[in-house]
Amino acid sequence: MKILAISGSARRLSTNTALLRALEEIAPPDIALTTCADLGGLPVFSPDLEDLPLHDSVVRFKQCIEASDGILISSPEYARGIPGGLKNAMDWLVSGDLVVAKPIALVHASHRGDDMLASLRLVLSTISSRFNEELFLRFPFMKMEPEAIASAVRQPVNRAPAEAFLQEFARYCGRPQGDRA
Repeated sequence: MKILAISGSARRLSTNTALLRALEEIAPPDIALTTCADLGGLPVFSPDLEDLPLHDSVVRFKQCIEASDGILISSPEYARGIPGGLKNAMDWLVSGDLVVAKPIALVHASHRGDDMLASLRLVLSTISSRFNEELFLRFPFMKMEPEAIASAVRQPVNRAPAEAFLQEFARYCGRPQGDRA
């Protein structure tokens, strides 16, 4: 199972990116989890640009989406909303069919951010018929350094729910469209 983990943060020491990388580390052998944390390199979306040869960063991003069996997204909240880089990345996907039936779930590295999560859920349920809002993994890691996050995820109290979440998401990715059970 190939899962693409997208970080909505462009910050070098992002807690969301650190959480996704920690999940990579503990993922079961049958789950290949790859983190994409370079959304800042995408040009600002415009439908006019879709008629031109796409920028290399857009081509690579779309190839990563296409090659995945499912997508996990972890993002900070900026001014109670979705960070611009993440929203821009999603805008690059709306006119095609790459995510229409792609399984998507959320991971969150903070005890805060509910306004952003509500907005993100609305956007994801609009662009993918397989966004599963019931599958959700959240840890209160805000303001922690990446190595501290990795260490915390390795602790049994956090590792068990993280592994269970990854396995459940992988099962969801393998189910036929329309089957959420």
